[in-house]
Formats: sequence, structure tokens, C-alpha cells
Amino acid sequence: MIDFIPNVLFVILLVTAVTIFTKNILKIKNNIYLGKSIHRNDDKPERWKNMARIALGQSKMVKRPVAGLLHVVVYVGFLVINIELLEIIVDGVFGTHRIFAPHLGGLYNALIAVFEVFAFLVLVSVIIFWIRRNVIRLNRFWKNEMKGWPKLDADLILYFEIVLMSLFLTMNGADLYIQTNFPTAEHYLQAGSFPVSQYLTPVFKGMALDSVILIERAAWWMHIVGIFIFLNYLYYSKHLHILLAFPNTFFANLKAKGGFANNPTVTAEVKLMMDPESDPYAAPDVSADEPDKFGASDVMDLNRVQLLNAYTCTECGRCTSECPANQTGKLLSPRKIMMDTRDRLTEVGDNISKNKGVFVPDGKQLLNDYITAEELWACTSCNACVETCPIDIDPLSIIMTMRQYLVMEESAAPTDLNNMMGNIENNGAPWPFNQQDRLNWVQDL
Repeated sequence: MIDFIPNVLFVILLVTAVTIFTKNILKIKNNIYLGKSIHRNDDKPERWKNMARIALGQSKMVKRPVAGLLHVVVYVGFLVINIELLEIIVDGVFGTHRIFAPHLGGLYNALIAVFEVFAFLVLVSVIIFWIRRNVIRLNRFWKNEMKGWPKLDADLILYFEIVLMSLFLTMNGADLYIQTNFPTAEHYLQAGSFPVSQYLTPVFKGMALDSVILIERAAWWMHIVGIFIFLNYLYYSKHLHILLAFPNTFFANLKAKGGFANNPTVTAEVKLMMDPESDPYAAPDVSADEPDKFGASDVMDLNRVQLLNAYTCTECGRCTSECPANQTGKLLSPRKIMMDTRDRLTEVGDNISKNKGVFVPDGKQLLNDYITAEELWACTSCNACVETCPIDIDPLSIIMTMRQYLVMEESAAPTDLNNMMGNIENNGAPWPFNQQDRLNWVQDL
């Protein structure tokens, strides 16, 4: 009966981890669905291609070769090593050890070797990432929005990965030592190829079998429990992009980045004004769909793709480092726009959960309490942030939607912009000249 205790404990941990993870994913989904519906199911072949190229193929990540190469190593290592995770889970449930080895033969040895090489490369890459953040102190990692929890979160992820890869190699090193020095040890098969962990075997020299087994089992348990913890840490972390990068790139805007969607209500009004047969004195058509408000002042006014963008943000800071407004010292940081949107969305979601599905006004909103008008108007709408994002996040769409609210709901555009719009209305051009005087400059030629 005692032999079954580790198996039962493992199953309990597995079910608990998956249950909590599922609950958190559903919470994220519910929060995203607080946004307005948006049609992004057109041209599915192109969308699948976009996802395969950007999320799976990391095509935009490698535009910065150093960080890109390191990230590709970590990403591929994450995918490859998770194949080994499948065996660990099966072994944990059934109380076996390297259950796939007898069935795969020489292929199993090759797989373990590949896992070890990638584990080592991931370990090296993560250490370099840590040095870039904390020793070299790259400027984009030390902006104001990265102080406090965001910086700690980034470091915690690196520590997690260092510990997990170290435990994986320690587990394999102890296993190899047992296979080599205690070939008749019960439960330990002669299986696997260990090109990296073989260099750890001298650490166990002279140890008794029970001691090495204890180290191997401890590393095995700590590795899998660490993975369960990391899985559920994702909900609180920027590392959520591991999962959300795929739907985010699938639902990305495929249209030209320089184009902006017309507001349907405004478009209908303009068409009516330009229709020579329309009756200017006719009563407005109240049956026409008109939004409750123009633009967005809070997260529930944004669409679902914009909210998905917020949850997918990696906080890498490439957008902010490319932003011309930020480079010239202005307050705008596209990364902060996404982080603020995510923080406010989480706050709203918690409010609704706490109040049994109903949002209770909390006296706050995304505009002003999180994102200021000064930040929004600093944007040049150049799309540099959109172009450089490695997973197709679009901070500009949120900026423009919130600007629309300021202009059309609060008439709070900057003075220069109000003057320009007034000139267009009165003179047909942004300059303060009567239409008859617009060509007077030619007389001086």
C-alpha cells in the first residue's frame, strides 16, 4: 500500500495544477469577452500562415539577432523538452521509470541527448538574458513602467528556468551514475544518452546507492512540481504570451498598417450630408445602430482583440524603444499602454467576480486613472510600435480608440488640433486661409 502513496500524491498534484490552470485560463477568457465583439475570421488561410510565421516561426523576433537567437533557443528548447515532460507525467501516474525507453530503443537515446543539449543551451541563454537585464542594464528594461513587480516578474521567470533546467540535468546525471555504477539497481533501466549530464557524475562519486537515488528522486519531484508551479504562475506573469501568442497572431489585423477603420456612424452621417437628394430637415433615423459612446474610456469599450493584445504583451519593450515620441522624451510608452490596459482589465474582472457577475462602479477608468491624455496625444501614429512587436500586438489601435473618445465625447482635443479641424470645416484645408486666397503665394514666384 505504501508503494502507491507517491503515485496518488502525484495524481493529486497533477489534477490540482490542471484545475487551477484551467480556472485561470477561463478567467482570462471571460475578461477578454468583456470587450466588444469584432470580426476577425476573414481570410483564414492567411491568418493560419501569419500565426505559423510569427508565433511558431519567430520571424519577427530575429530582427534583433542577439536577443532573437537567444529567444529562439529558449523557445525551441521549451517545445522540445516538454516532450520529455510527457514521459515524466506518465511515470508519475503509473509509478514507472523511463517508460518509453523499451518501446523506442535507439530513438529514445537520441531524444534524451537532444533534450539535454537544449536544456544546456536554454540554461546558457537564460543566464545571458539575466546579464543583459541586470548587469548590462539595457535601457528598455529600465523604463519607469518596469519598476517594481514587472522587473521582479521578469527576473523570477529567469530564475524559474535556471532552476528547472538545472534540476533536469541533475536528475539525469544521478540516473546515469546509478546506471553506470549500480547496473542491477531496481527500477533504473539502462537507457538514455547523456551528453551534458555525464559531466555531473563526478559529483556523486563515492556516494551510496540510496543517497544517489534520494538525489535523483528529489530532483525529479522538484522538477515536476516546479513545472506545475510555473504553469499556474503564468496567469500572474508576462510569460502568458507562451500560450496567447498563437491566438493573438491569428486574430491580428491583416490590413495595411497605415489604414484606419472609418467609424460607421460618422460615415453614415457624412454620406447623408453629401447626398443631394436627402432632406436636411428630416427627422433622424432612430432605428439606426448608434454606439452608446464613441471611442473608449475604459476597457469594456475596447474590442476583444485589443484586450487579447493586452494579455499577450511580453513587456519586451521593443515597441517603446522604437517609439519616436518616447525617444524624444515624451511621456508615451506603447508598452505601458498595454500593461495599463491589462492591469485595468484584471481589476475590472476581479470586480465582476467579487460581485457575482455584475460590475460595481469603482470610480476609476482606464482613461486618466491609468493612461493620461498627454500620453495619448504624444503618439505620432507612425506604427513603429506595431511593426516591431514580435507577436503582432497593436498599441496604436488602443491609443486611437481612446483619442476618439476624447474628441467625440469630451471635445478634449488639443488646441492645435481643434484649430486644424475648424479650418478644415470652414476652409476645406487645415490652414487658416480662405479658399480664394490659397493660391496667393504663387504671385511671389
